[in-house]
Amino acid sequence: MNSIDRRKWLKTAGLSSGFTLLGGFSSMAMNLYTPIDSKLNGVAKLNSNENPYGPSKAVRKVITNSLDLACRYPSMIFHPLVEQIARKEGVTKDHIVVTGGSTEGLKAAGLTYGLNGGEIIAADPTFQSLLTYAENSGGFVHRVPVDKNMGHNLDEMEKRITAKTSLVFICNPNNPTGTLIDKDKLRDFCSSVSNKTMVFSDEAYYDFITEPDYPSMVELVKENMNVIVSKTFSKVHGLAGLRIGYLVARPDIATRLKKNIMAMTNVIAIEAAKAALTDDEFYKFSVIKNTEAKNQIYKTLDDLNLEHQKSHTNFVFFKTGRPISEIITAMKKQNVLIGRPFPPFYDWARISTGTLDDMKLFDKGLKKVMS
Repeated sequence: MNSIDRRKWLKTAGLSSGFTLLGGFSSMAMNLYTPIDSKLNGVAKLNSNENPYGPSKAVRKVITNSLDLACRYPSMIFHPLVEQIARKEGVTKDHIVVTGGSTEGLKAAGLTYGLNGGEIIAADPTFQSLLTYAENSGGFVHRVPVDKNMGHNLDEMEKRITAKTSLVFICNPNNPTGTLIDKDKLRDFCSSVSNKTMVFSDEAYYDFITEPDYPSMVELVKENMNVIVSKTFSKVHGLAGLRIGYLVARPDIATRLKKNIMAMTNVIAIEAAKAALTDDEFYKFSVIKNTEAKNQIYKTLDDLNLEHQKSHTNFVFFKTGRPISEIITAMKKQNVLIGRPFPPFYDWARISTGTLDDMKLFDKGLKKVMS
């Protein structure tokens, strides 16, 4: 879904107010989509921020039909996807770097900007793939603790910038806290910092933001700034298992990043991504169902008087008040898998959204564990 259509839809869908309206969906259309497997072997898998409803039926059909292409290298169908993504983002195709999930793009950037002792600045906690790959490549990471609201401390991050800084990493909305940077502060920060060093904006969860006018930092890429944006098909499109995502950057930066892409992706993922980009109905459905599930999680946490963050993603970060290792084990006994530890918040837990059945199991399990 292109950004203009998305903004128009969000303004009519009523999601940002906390209510889940259909926004043009009929109840019949809502019933067209069902989870592939609500629970795996009776377990609610709520630990990896996946979309239990995807791939959509249209995409599943394309996947099946593309199996005959599995004997071919991706190059024969690669360029049409690049052109399709470029149209969606409003850039030329030489701005696009297709990757094996956005994680490969993160690691490629970590390698590119971490080599030869490159220094990287990031919030703490945040998503680690770029940071650990940079460290493994000889780089150094300055981890800046999140602020009292668990958001990026942009002022403190900017203070850390020196002549040795090769990249500033922003995960927005942030994983695992689910927090969102104020849109004006985000643009001002990225614009200012890009004059000093490279800025990487990880937008894996951008599609779950329900503020209609919230910008993607692709807008700054279009202004030829030193900004890299990563996006993925794993979340709202439900293609986590196929491993496909992409980076958007100025052509000279994109060319540099391409040199460190290793796995790339495959023909089935490419065909699935092409179909997913045209399936606006499933996109809307995923956002709506995610909002419903988050509201269920909030209710459970409110019932238990557990502190939690308002989330702009497909997961919620909440305070257990007990060691997370104990909660993970206890919830597993209730057939619910929750997120791993996120230091230094060892008494907080991350729970992904799931189906209504998953949420019921979570509600029952957490109330039993916390009692």
